[in-house]
Amino acid sequence: MESENNKLFTFLDKYLMGPMGRISQFRIVRGVMAAGMASIPFTIVGSMFLIISVLPQSFPALANIWSASFDKIQNLYMLGNTATMGILALYFCIVFGYEYTKIQAQEEKLALSSVNGALLSMMAFFMCLPQLVFEGGVATMVNVISDDQKIIDGWEMAGGVTRLGTTGIFTAIIMSIIAVKVYAFCVKKNIYIKMPDTVPTGVSNSFTALIPTALIALIVIVINGALVFMGTDIFKVIAIPFSFVSHLTSSWVGLLVIYFFMHALWIVGIHGATIVTSFLTPIVLSNMVENQNGANIAFAGEFNNSFVTIGGSGATLGMVIFIAFFAKSAQLSALGKAAIVPSFFNINEPILFGMPVVYNPYTAIPFFLAPMASMSVAYFAINLGFANPPIAQVAWPTPIGLSGFIGSGGDWRAFVLALVCALVAFLVWFPFIKMYDKKLYADEQKAA
Repeated sequence: MESENNKLFTFLDKYLMGPMGRISQFRIVRGVMAAGMASIPFTIVGSMFLIISVLPQSFPALANIWSASFDKIQNLYMLGNTATMGILALYFCIVFGYEYTKIQAQEEKLALSSVNGALLSMMAFFMCLPQLVFEGGVATMVNVISDDQKIIDGWEMAGGVTRLGTTGIFTAIIMSIIAVKVYAFCVKKNIYIKMPDTVPTGVSNSFTALIPTALIALIVIVINGALVFMGTDIFKVIAIPFSFVSHLTSSWVGLLVIYFFMHALWIVGIHGATIVTSFLTPIVLSNMVENQNGANIAFAGEFNNSFVTIGGSGATLGMVIFIAFFAKSAQLSALGKAAIVPSFFNINEPILFGMPVVYNPYTAIPFFLAPMASMSVAYFAINLGFANPPIAQVAWPTPIGLSGFIGSGGDWRAFVLALVCALVAFLVWFPFIKMYDKKLYADEQKAA
């Protein structure tokens, strides 16, 4: 048994830990992770305004109260949602451009201004927002006004500029990469206007970015022109692989693979949740907006911490409660009591490294299977209509039940579903943690 587990850890270490560890150090990945973390307050605050507007849908008794109060000022307070979730791609663009430029400057020893990198990224992104077509050999802004669509002078509107929302995140990242790379190339090859050392830094940085700005604008114009000439644009091109990945993450099998990789990385000591979710942030946010518009996608918003990894990676909350009050071994009992409060807020590093879970053959199997089981319950429950899907973002440390309740817009069934998911995860953990507790207790008795 121990030999087989050692072979498993060796295999994971060689073929998973190594490659994924290298991927996590890619500059682009680090930039995306920074942008995702920076977007958290905007997604949460924007979601809170949305929850206010949809509460009567979950609690019909509030309808009359809302119609006499909040509904009258909905257009006013929902600006808090439009200015956060409604332009999330812009926040991603600015932060990613800033962080990616800073990383390039530090690691390549270049005199780059992170602020310039952010602004150049934003310029490149904004140049891609309007929709154009070639008519009679002339580039023309699209104008469409119908019941389903409103495009005015190329700008698609739906309570704000549509392409500045979550659907524009991937385009924002790609255009930021192009902008920062061109900026870094120009500085590296001395293709910029160099000012005397006596000139203030702000003025010098402005002139340093002058030639890169013109070059970036020209490159984006060429890219846009070529795509528009072919009857498409960068947004529509990116939508093809994005839709494929979104479809994959919205399937049960796809989610099983995702949670396997997430926890396989943890098993060999890498923070799998941070790495994997950084790639998925644009998708879950986009799916959440789809749910706000009537879709029923389980993998959206804070689905992960609300229904799957309850108590932290490995869905360990039930297991922690068990060892805190029922473990025979002194080691697990003390560890459970120390970790129980953080676990209610989805923080379980004391368990992961104190038990430990990583590199532990007794806990490896339930660490994989428990979140897969809780995910499966939540996925099918939401898809079958037993609970509403996530439509609002909540803070990931929100305690069990409450995160599902708030995220679903006040659906009490989501609260119950979270409790069921935690119970299912514990049932997976139970025989393994009993066996591990028995072993540790025997060792303690022998030592005594």
